[in-house]
Amino acid sequence: MSTVKLPAVAGMFYPADPATLAAEIDAYLAQAKPAEGPVPKALIAPHAGYVYSGPVAASAYARLLPAAERIRRVVILAPSHRVPFRGIATSSADWFRTPLGDVPVDRQAVEAALELPGVSEFDAAFEQEHALEVHLPFLQRVLREFEIVPFVVGDADPGEVARLLDLLWDGDETLIVVSSDLSHYLDYHAARERDSRTAQAIEALRPDLIGFHDACGRIPVNGLLLAAREHGLQAKTVDLRNSGDTAGDKSRVVGYGAYVFS
Repeated sequence: MSTVKLPAVAGMFYPADPATLAAEIDAYLAQAKPAEGPVPKALIAPHAGYVYSGPVAASAYARLLPAAERIRRVVILAPSHRVPFRGIATSSADWFRTPLGDVPVDRQAVEAALELPGVSEFDAAFEQEHALEVHLPFLQRVLREFEIVPFVVGDADPGEVARLLDLLWDGDETLIVVSSDLSHYLDYHAARERDSRTAQAIEALRPDLIGFHDACGRIPVNGLLLAAREHGLQAKTVDLRNSGDTAGDKSRVVGYGAYVFS
């Protein structure tokens, strides 16, 4: 019997009405710069409410449009915000539901990942976690038919993340998505300075320069940087803003960056 992971933050982080949700994402994509250069193998995109981070996330997702038919599997890694645990969690679900429909899980890839030390099935990590869920509607609007391999990263080593990515790397049909915001609750100018340094570290593939206060998804981000170095990828910043630029005041902001790896 198939099991479905139901959405936890529809109607809060993004619209629950399918037509409204589709129109909002399409508007963000239309505002993004046209896709240029090679289609990314991996991307980093933010996970706040769409009114805050949606335009920045769309800057990365718009780069996938030329490969909408080719990408058939998406490995997604998000940090854990609600449940503390050791290692990397995956889900027992066969489908992840959003207002736009159900996304199938590549169970064969999940089973392969479970053979790695540090990876375990832990559904509690997914129940209320927004950081993975908010990416699914974007993927549903830019890709055609695809499966996901979902992970929530707890207290893990970036090397564990890199080994997981190596296992699931495969070819052009597989995309890697890492979910992360940047600095939290600095004033506007301090955030811009810190986030600029983080962007430089990402482009230089330097996980040693990204610390606890630089990115909430620093562990999956740093794991991706290790894997990108190993696989000869280059990183590029395609958008760097904060909530003071999108939908908030400038006294306490959250930073958002969009990065592509090709």
